[in-house]
Amino acid sequence: MAVVETPEQTVRAQAKWVHSSARKARLVTDLIRGRSVPEARTILAFSQRAVAEDVEKVLRSAVANAESRPDLHWNGDDLVVITAFANEGPTLKRHRARARGRVGRIMKRTCHITVELAPSPAALAAAAAAAAAQPSRRRGAPKQTEEPTTSEAAETPAEETESES
Repeated sequence: MAVVETPEQTVRAQAKWVHSSARKARLVTDLIRGRSVPEARTILAFSQRAVAEDVEKVLRSAVANAESRPDLHWNGDDLVVITAFANEGPTLKRHRARARGRVGRIMKRTCHITVELAPSPAALAAAAAAAAAQPSRRRGAPKQTEEPTTSEAAETPAEETESES
């Protein structure tokens, strides 16, 4: 599996030289494109196609890449499959003896499966709201402590009781 970073804040995983034709792998990658990660995992778990296991392995790798990046802090369940495709890899050419001295050609095809993840729009909105809720510090401003000193803490309840009566 290879990891490649793109500037749009996405995470990608790639499996190369998978022993399946690209045409068969494309049938499975088309099913998960645009879906959330939990939904894509469910689709792949119940798929009857053998290449679904390879696609699920790439999806797990992409989620692990997203969760392990310290600069992103992404949760795997909040991600969406934005890109999933299968390109043709090199074809292994083999031969089989046929009748009357002829030879039959056997093409063993391979493919490269790529899955790219990004955070869902709902997760981005929640992160932006959380960032807006936190107060921002100005540069060079001293840190303010929120805990009052012991002498201030002792005077505060006494002042409140006098003002109430």
